[in-house]
Amino acid sequence: MTGSVKSTVLPLLLLSFLLYIADSYPNSDMSNMGCEECTLRKNSLFSMERPVYQCMGCCFSRAYPTPLKSKKTMTIPKNITSEATCCVAKHSYEMEVAGIKVRNHTDCHCSTCYFHKQ
Repeated sequence: MTGSVKSTVLPLLLLSFLLYIADSYPNSDMSNMGCEECTLRKNSLFSMERPVYQCMGCCFSRAYPTPLKSKKTMTIPKNITSEATCCVAKHSYEMEVAGIKVRNHTDCHCSTCYFHKQ
């Protein structure tokens, strides 16, 4: 009787420990972990004389297998197709900081990534 009790205690302790770890794990969307929402943030590098704000953060992005029908129409077929929006300035104006022209953003939103436009 004592041997069977000892042999079940260790697995039960291990199971309760694993359940404790699983329960304490955050119940949030992990897809954008480490990347905050698209907002205006003060750029400390250029904010010497006056504050300079720029858009920073993450927006929507996803990748999926390219459908066969679309793949046939591509000049250079790709197996993966991706869609993305980037955190860009809705409104901004140009200012000079230490002889360097910088864009001071006043409003941000998620829109087409500049490097995707052609």
